[in-house]
Amino acid sequence: MSLPRIGRYAPGLDPLAFAKPPTDVEPRTVLLAAEDGARSQGVLYSNGSEQTAVCVVHPRADVSRHYTIPPLVDSGYAVLAHQSRWPGNDANASHELLLLDIAAAVTELRRRDFEKIVLLGYSGGGSVYAFYQAQAVASPGTRLRETAGGDPLDLGKFELPPADGIVFMSSHLGAGKTLMTEIDPSVVDERDPLAVDPDLDMYDPRNGFKTPPEPSRYSAEFLERYRAAQTARVARIDAIARSYIEDQRYYRAIADEPDFGRLPENQQAFVLRRAVRGRVMSVYRTDANPTVTDLSLSPSSRTYGSLMAVRPDLANYTDQGFAKYLTPRAWLSLWSGLSSRASLLDNLPPVTVPTLVLCYTGDNAIYPVHAEAILETSPASDKSIEYVDGDHFGFPLPSAAEQHPRDTAMSQLVGWLKARYPR
Repeated sequence: MSLPRIGRYAPGLDPLAFAKPPTDVEPRTVLLAAEDGARSQGVLYSNGSEQTAVCVVHPRADVSRHYTIPPLVDSGYAVLAHQSRWPGNDANASHELLLLDIAAAVTELRRRDFEKIVLLGYSGGGSVYAFYQAQAVASPGTRLRETAGGDPLDLGKFELPPADGIVFMSSHLGAGKTLMTEIDPSVVDERDPLAVDPDLDMYDPRNGFKTPPEPSRYSAEFLERYRAAQTARVARIDAIARSYIEDQRYYRAIADEPDFGRLPENQQAFVLRRAVRGRVMSVYRTDANPTVTDLSLSPSSRTYGSLMAVRPDLANYTDQGFAKYLTPRAWLSLWSGLSSRASLLDNLPPVTVPTLVLCYTGDNAIYPVHAEAILETSPASDKSIEYVDGDHFGFPLPSAAEQHPRDTAMSQLVGWLKARYPR
């Protein structure tokens, strides 16, 4: 018997990439330097005559060929597809530092005399852009002064030019908020990927699970315990991450003492190795949201399974998925639903620029209820929401009447832009 298919999409497929590049525009690589000296880069699609530039970024994914680019450019808008300082890898990433990369991109576009700049937050880019805009419009003295891991980073010392509009397209409510719903609370030993508490296992038939593709059904009592246990597990991992950071800081403090150089060489080496020691955390089993097997929860037009898996019960045990291998600081800044500052809803109150929410109704990870929460929380006087029948990446749903969801979504996006921003 061979293993069943686990992945939702064909191996090697880049579900974000466009099939054909925009016409009459030669893409150019733009090198960006943040104020802290870190480098990032972007691909600028522009003929030099546009008045409005659209920025798209993702904390780790390559968006240089994002499928939104050709229709935007062909409609008269420049696009900067921005790659952060951690391309393809968030093991060491920090949402706080990513804001400095975004500031470098916006600053560069202002230098190029674009009259208006719109942030296109796709998937994980939405919560990051909301975080950026909230900090950008805050007075310098009220901005954050440290990272989620407690490292000094006074954002008030940096130039954070605000944007003129923001779009949330397939946007989740924050990496941490999302993982809080997907992390497996039945893990009883963070060192053992197979350790299970059967009373908290959503993939145990005794709790309502059924072998795919038959839908599962979970009781309200189980779900209440399950969600509480997910929060508890995140808190435990937070504590582990903070203990690693504090251990490192303890030895760094010793190394900073005036008499450190007088210690015997072997003692100095002992301290210095621990002061610089890197830790990599393994976070097992992060594909365990009951809504992916019980479609009666948060109803939508989605199909069975999680974002990337048609067999989440098996994908949950693989080495693929969110937040699998990362440093303690990256866990706290990106993936902890309790510690990350990039919570979209928490950052929305000061974001008053024109706001568009684009929701794919068959998204396997982000549901209409999430998009509606963004719309409701937004304080913008100019805000709207559009729905398109498609999956997270804008692909058609099985047996759906809408066969070209991307085209429909882009028609809505371009129409929204044309009504508000010059070309």
